[in-house]
Amino acid sequence: MAILMAGGCHVLIPKFDAKSVFDAIQEHGVTSFITVPAIMADLLSYAGKENISDSGITVTKILNGGGRLSEDLINGASRLFPCAAIFSAYGMTEACSSLTFMSLNKPQETNNQSDSYYGGVCVGKPAPHVEIQIGMNSNNNNSSSPTGNILTRGLHTMVGYWVNNKVDSSDSVCNEWLDTGDTGWMDKAGILWLMGRQKGRIKTGGENVYPEEVELILSQHLGVAKVVVIGIPDSRLGEKVIACVSIREGWKWVDARAEHKGEDKEVSPHILQDHCRLKNLSRFKIPRSYYQWRRPFPVTTTGKIRREELKREILAAIQLPSNL
Repeated sequence: MAILMAGGCHVLIPKFDAKSVFDAIQEHGVTSFITVPAIMADLLSYAGKENISDSGITVTKILNGGGRLSEDLINGASRLFPCAAIFSAYGMTEACSSLTFMSLNKPQETNNQSDSYYGGVCVGKPAPHVEIQIGMNSNNNNSSSPTGNILTRGLHTMVGYWVNNKVDSSDSVCNEWLDTGDTGWMDKAGILWLMGRQKGRIKTGGENVYPEEVELILSQHLGVAKVVVIGIPDSRLGEKVIACVSIREGWKWVDARAEHKGEDKEVSPHILQDHCRLKNLSRFKIPRSYYQWRRPFPVTTTGKIRREELKREILAAIQLPSNL
C-alpha cells in the first residue's frame, strides 16, 4: 500500500523462484523488494550457480522480515545488490506488519550498551507512527530486569479478528494496547531488543530461556551453518535446553563421546559449550545436549522454524535412535 501511495507500482510473480525474481528485476528495473532469510539464501545460491553479478544494480532498498539475516547473508546480499540499503523489520500481521526498523549494511547510530545489556536481538527503533511499551509480566523472575511483553498502540493495530462475519475482539488487545506475543526490552536510546516468543519460552530449573537469544550466540561459531534451540521435557529441570546443529561444508562433527583430534575445523558439543561461555551466555541458557542435523529444518512457507514439529522429531529420535 505504501508503494502505491507514493506513486510506485508492484511487480508480481505467481510463485517464488530465484530465476523469476532476477528476470523481473532485469525486465522491470525493480528498485525495492521484501524478503525473508530463506528467500535471500535461495537468491544468493542461484546467483552463485548462474554467475549473476550485475542484475541487481537497480535495487536500492531491501526489507527483510520473518527472521534475522545472518552475517553471511547480509554480506552476500550487499555484494549482489551493491546499491541497496538493507533493512530489517520486526512486526506482525495484526499490527499492519512492520513496527520497528534497523539498517543492516549502512552506517547507523551505534547501540550503546554501556548501561546494561539484558540479552536478545536488536530489532531497531519504532516507526514514527508506532507506539511501543514493555509490559511487565509474572514470568519475569528478575525484578531488576526490564524485560516483559512487547505491547504496541496506534492506528496500525487491529480492532480484532473477523470471525463468522463479525469482528471478534481479541484477548491480546487491552486498553488499546496490542500484545504482540513477544518478549523484549527497550534501552535508553529507544531501541527495541527482542528476546523471543512468549509461547516459545523454555522454562528450565525455574529460569526463562528464549531460543532466539541462544541461537544468535551459537550461530556466531564459524562451523555452524544453522542452529535451532528447543526445550524437551526433563524430570528434574522441567525442560532441558537442547540445540540441533547443521554444520558448514568442510567442517567435521565430533560426537561428545568421541576423541578429539585437535583439528581446526571440528564442531562438537564441548566446543559449542565453550563458545557459549566465551560469549558470556548465562550458564542456565547454555544447551545441555547437541544433535547434528543432517537435513533441512522444518519451516513454514515464510521460512520460520516449526519448533513443535522439530521437537516431536527429536523426541522420537531419542526414544528410537536414528540419523537426524
